[in-house]
Amino acid sequence: MPLTIGTAGHIDHGKTWLVRALTGKDTDRLPEERNRGISIDLGYAPLELPDGRRLSLIDVPGHERFVRTMVAGATGIDLFLLVIDANEGARPQTHEHLAVLRLLGVDKGVVAVTKADTVEADMLELAVEEARGLVPGAEVVPVSAKTGAGVDDLRAALTRAVETLQQTVARSELTRLFVDRVFTLHGIGTVATGTLWSGRIGAGDRLRAEPAGLDVRARSVQVHDEAVDVAEAGQRVAVALPGVERHQLRRGDALVTPGAFALSYRLDVALQELTAIPERVLVHHGTGTTLARVVRAGRYAQLRLGEPVVAARGDRVVLRAGTTVGGGDVLDPAPPRHADLERFERVAQGERLIHAPVRAADGTWEYAEEWLAELRADLEQRLDRADPIDPSIPAPTEPWADAVLPKLGLGRRGARLYRPGAAGALGARAAEAAALEARLGLEPVKVEDARLARFLEEEGRLVRVGDGYAISPSAYARARGALVEELEATGTITLARFRDLLGVSRKPAQLLLERFDADGITRRVGDERVLRRSAVRSRE
Repeated sequence: MPLTIGTAGHIDHGKTWLVRALTGKDTDRLPEERNRGISIDLGYAPLELPDGRRLSLIDVPGHERFVRTMVAGATGIDLFLLVIDANEGARPQTHEHLAVLRLLGVDKGVVAVTKADTVEADMLELAVEEARGLVPGAEVVPVSAKTGAGVDDLRAALTRAVETLQQTVARSELTRLFVDRVFTLHGIGTVATGTLWSGRIGAGDRLRAEPAGLDVRARSVQVHDEAVDVAEAGQRVAVALPGVERHQLRRGDALVTPGAFALSYRLDVALQELTAIPERVLVHHGTGTTLARVVRAGRYAQLRLGEPVVAARGDRVVLRAGTTVGGGDVLDPAPPRHADLERFERVAQGERLIHAPVRAADGTWEYAEEWLAELRADLEQRLDRADPIDPSIPAPTEPWADAVLPKLGLGRRGARLYRPGAAGALGARAAEAAALEARLGLEPVKVEDARLARFLEEEGRLVRVGDGYAISPSAYARARGALVEELEATGTITLARFRDLLGVSRKPAQLLLERFDADGITRRVGDERVLRRSAVRSRE
């Protein structure tokens, strides 16, 4: 069974050096990290154990300013590697990281007492004893990343910890991967990475990116830079997503089985408190963070979220307000908008109270009218925030959507929801659009805002070519005319000939030819283009 281990511990206690000693990989990849000598973002490496098993290892930053990043990495791990400097002992972030691990239910792991070569034997023994008292039940191993002493013992201890864990990990069959990095690779496009919480992801799989509301396809899948046919839950996964632009995804989004998870705007949780929990907190769930208002009812609370999350019963959340103040287990990811102690108790005991839709025996959907009113209000609020250029929002994709959406009084076009009669308008962006049009000609212009480009193309005010570029409609018409005339005269055309014909460089010519292919005007045959019969007929 694939498993993920995560480091924890105070800044400068040697987490990244230890990861390098264990894996041979430096997880500090950012120039700023290397210049400053501290970890800022999450780092990843494969860890080979003596028994041949391979774990995914996440290295987290130890600075108090980056606790949010630490939590994002810790949410997907199965066991911990707590690092404590033999000279300093436990420090503030040691304790806070341990609190985060407890709140996330990560209770198995190993403690490494690092820099063992820098202290006397009696000091090292004291540091080991302190670590045992700090994390009862965890094996404690003194180690030196500099000399290599104890590294093999640490690998053996991790192997033993994995053996105790294998029997306790249960995962859902529904795919859910929380994104922690999004980047672009030349020739591949947008890549999203994360720890696969549950399910599987294989090349060609159709997924849903939430709450971004995007239908996506996994072109290829890698686990620690190695291509795989299928990635399993518990592995570090990189997914190539064709047709998705980098800015459309962010840390905290989830790639999920379509229709399997509803967006949660409220969470009912059973609390685990460290200190008094204030009314306003940051909620850490998956790899994301959102502000929330806390409505208490005894040892339970309803978290009213500033942004939706992709949650399920049994998920863990961490609550922070300057420091970690508590956390909890999700009891209901789609509760009604009230905090009722009796309801909390019934749900905590496993009772399923009908609020959000459940399928009845006859195949129909049962739900509370209160839930329908809440859904309508939530969708109306999202429509209020929609871009005037495209005054729509993604339609819910849950299994109940087809039965419920017609009752909301909203229009649906494909995968989008609109208010009846709604139409796009530039509004305050008219000047921006005019400035863009003034720059357009035959030379492709980069347009960062894909939504604006799509709107202007639908209005007949530009033509999109390539990924994020545009030319003027008149330039497109001139290029099309020149191309068709040449093909009718000679039968074929090469990229070089088309470039010379237009008097442009190779890149604009290439983008235009690809657009003409997509428009059904030309067809590529080897290194040449020929005129499609449909294009010939359209001129007759």
